[in-house]
Amino acid sequence: MSNHSQSQYAPAARVPLIKSPSLRVPRPIELPPDIHPLPDSVTAYFVYPFTLEPHVLTVESARRSTLAAHAARREAYLKAREEEKERRKREALRRIAPGFEPKATPLVPTKRMSGVPGQSSSSSEPGVSSSHEGEHKRTKSVMEELVDQLAAMDSK
Repeated sequence: MSNHSQSQYAPAARVPLIKSPSLRVPRPIELPPDIHPLPDSVTAYFVYPFTLEPHVLTVESARRSTLAAHAARREAYLKAREEEKERRKREALRRIAPGFEPKATPLVPTKRMSGVPGQSSSSSEPGVSSSHEGEHKRTKSVMEELVDQLAAMDSK
């Protein structure tokens, strides 16, 4: 085989190269005469200055205590905000339903005996007239109870 068939760049060898006027060859780098050469071993440069240790520890402990104080203040502020939000919510609910407490058991209406004098408290049901035990017991209407309560309030 010939040398011509072995080279893959043989066809490119005959292409003329033209130098571009916009390109220039950089100047060679000149080192200053007083340059410090690197030593054979750099382990001597990796020495920790233990004289700085107390300073670093005091600065770090002060930083940690400051961060802890800020975190505690932030937590207290967020807790106070949540409690204020809950208090406002409870107040709004109490304006709608006095005596309402969200965390307590549900409110259960209770029947009260009307405060009218002359009514016996030994009756089995509240709101039932018991002036005559043997006769038919008649329940009072809501209006009658209201009138009786108003009369009792006026008499006081």
